[in-house]
Amino acid sequence: MDLISAAPTNNPSSAFVNPSALAIGTNHGTVTNSSTTSLITSPSRYENQKRRDWNTFCQYLRNHRPPLSLPMCSGAHVLEFLRYLDQFGKTKIHNHSCPYFGVPNPPAPCPCPLRQAWGSLDALIGRLRAAYEEHGGRPEANPFGARAVRLYLREVRDFQSKARGVSYDKKRKRPKPRPTPSPVPTASTTTSGTSTTSSATLA
Repeated sequence: MDLISAAPTNNPSSAFVNPSALAIGTNHGTVTNSSTTSLITSPSRYENQKRRDWNTFCQYLRNHRPPLSLPMCSGAHVLEFLRYLDQFGKTKIHNHSCPYFGVPNPPAPCPCPLRQAWGSLDALIGRLRAAYEEHGGRPEANPFGARAVRLYLREVRDFQSKARGVSYDKKRKRPKPRPTPSPVPTASTTTSGTSTTSSATLA
């Protein structure tokens, strides 16, 4: 997954903020009183990342010119945000004219640009989509679930798979072999064993 970092400015093209600077975490700890001891657990890694992404997107809207409120946000603004993130990407995406286009492991460097990987963008949109509804947004008006956003992600996935020679087809999981049950003693075996023991005892 790509790490994205930048500093906020008043320029709408530089409105992205380093998500790690917005992280709010809680360390594991214990609270003790006279009667009970309770354990305070920290939020999961997913929840922390979702909070950082949401704060980052909201700051991007505030720094937008003109500033945008969340109800005004549409799928088009989400696409602007995703395209803006490309400048902080760390995944080499080869151009059609590059001799390494479609080569999974290029043997030498090339001047092709760095972009956000499709997997990073797809996971980001999933977290922002969930955060939007958690903050009171209506599911039917969720800009992160807009058709334009889904088509954009699909185009990015298809192009990157061709440019990098990487297949994004999901591999089918092989079914796990079922354990062989151990043989269960039959009634005849149990009966014969019991008779042998009885006769030996009588002898």
